[in-house]
Amino acid sequence: MDLADLHRPADGALTAMSATSLSRRALLFGRGPKPQQPSIRPPWARPASAFADACTRCGDCVAACPERVLSMDATGRPVFDPASGECSFCGACAESCASGALSKQPSAPPWTWRAVVSERCLGRQGVVCFSCQDACPQQAIVRVPGRLGGLRVDAERCNGCGACVGVCPAAAVRFECAAEASS
Repeated sequence: MDLADLHRPADGALTAMSATSLSRRALLFGRGPKPQQPSIRPPWARPASAFADACTRCGDCVAACPERVLSMDATGRPVFDPASGECSFCGACAESCASGALSKQPSAPPWTWRAVVSERCLGRQGVVCFSCQDACPQQAIVRVPGRLGGLRVDAERCNGCGACVGVCPAAAVRFECAAEASS
């Protein structure tokens, strides 16, 4: 898609073919559509089957999260919602987990999730937007040299905090496991 594909209909919303409508207000205040994300368990969650067996669905980890980025999914288990904000990896969720479903290991990373910028990125469409890059505390989102507005995530620097997800007005940032993101 190029700039010719973008148009402003009578309702004033900036739209693009095959993209979600985006109002000027949503663009300026970072309130675009929420990206579709996989189910992401809280930091330091045990592997999926062990987590499902150990989690008692008590909600203590959700209540303990100072960033308010954890919520309960349809099964009553906690999930991380990167569109809600950034995880600081403070460990309060793991410390509050009496069942051991979350177990903070000092030598282990909190998880292997990493951000990926999709083709929906406004910068890749020729629109000046660096919302995700500006929000990234790890400075893991970088411009692709020689490409107008092209952005990519340096998987080595990205810690999966999610700061870039909620600020993206085009819902172009999603999460993948590090092994998938680097391929």
